[in-house]
Amino acid sequence: MSASDVAAVATEGQHGYPPTEKLSAAAYEREKRLLQIELLKLQSHVKSASERVLVLFEGRDAAGKGGAITRFMEHLNPRGARVVALDKPTDAERTQWYFQRYVAHLPSGGEIVLMDRSWYNRAGVERVMGYCSSADYEEFLQTAPSFERMLVGSGIRLVKLWFSVGETEQRRRFQRRSADPVTQWKLSPTDLAGVDRWADYTAAEEAMFFHTDTSAAPWIVIASDDKKRARLEAMRCVLARFDYPGKDPLIAHAPDPRLVGRPSQVRLEEEGASGNARGTTGGYDRHDSYRQ
Repeated sequence: MSASDVAAVATEGQHGYPPTEKLSAAAYEREKRLLQIELLKLQSHVKSASERVLVLFEGRDAAGKGGAITRFMEHLNPRGARVVALDKPTDAERTQWYFQRYVAHLPSGGEIVLMDRSWYNRAGVERVMGYCSSADYEEFLQTAPSFERMLVGSGIRLVKLWFSVGETEQRRRFQRRSADPVTQWKLSPTDLAGVDRWADYTAAEEAMFFHTDTSAAPWIVIASDDKKRARLEAMRCVLARFDYPGKDPLIAHAPDPRLVGRPSQVRLEEEGASGNARGTTGGYDRHDSYRQ
């Protein structure tokens, strides 16, 4: 990375936090390319060391998960990295142990797996929309931490990312999707039915963090009203978890704490009438209502 690149990226990131201006297209593309080079270095290390990496991309509908995954995968070698995006369970899968269909997609040695939604469907959409029983939901909250401890104990490097979008921005994205023929497929009946259940999703989100934000498998929350910044910070979240040959500390540094934090640092509430997005520390409210 050249000195001019470092200066350009640093200058772009110094103004307006919480961010009030969109990241310029040129700065975004420049920074994205540098981070993608780091991802390729990480992938080479994962392959040579036979590591197993699993990254969960979670968050509300239209929070930016899919776009972030696309940028992660843009230049990775598909022979060692893949995306898992499961459809709703089949009749046969509904009779299985809840985690069973996800186990089939866990990474092998030398592989990076990115899950576009995961077993946390049960803590969110299934809970809010009534797709599971209360007993199944309570069992999930109790058993998910144990399941994840088994994954981590087996050597899987588990990273859990939560993309946090504000209510006004979510509605704006839904409107754009519904008006564009090439993105209408992204709006499911469940998405539309959940538009007016923001508070219910907030309650489910808080309960999920309370029970599943553990030392073995912590949640990382990324403010995603600005999708471009969120994509870049998501890459940094992953890169920061690993040491690998040739790592550039000027690029693969810790994510910005004003956009990224633990659930205990993030205020999870319905946005006010001003339409201000939810964020993390440094200019955003915080509370400590979660247990870690």
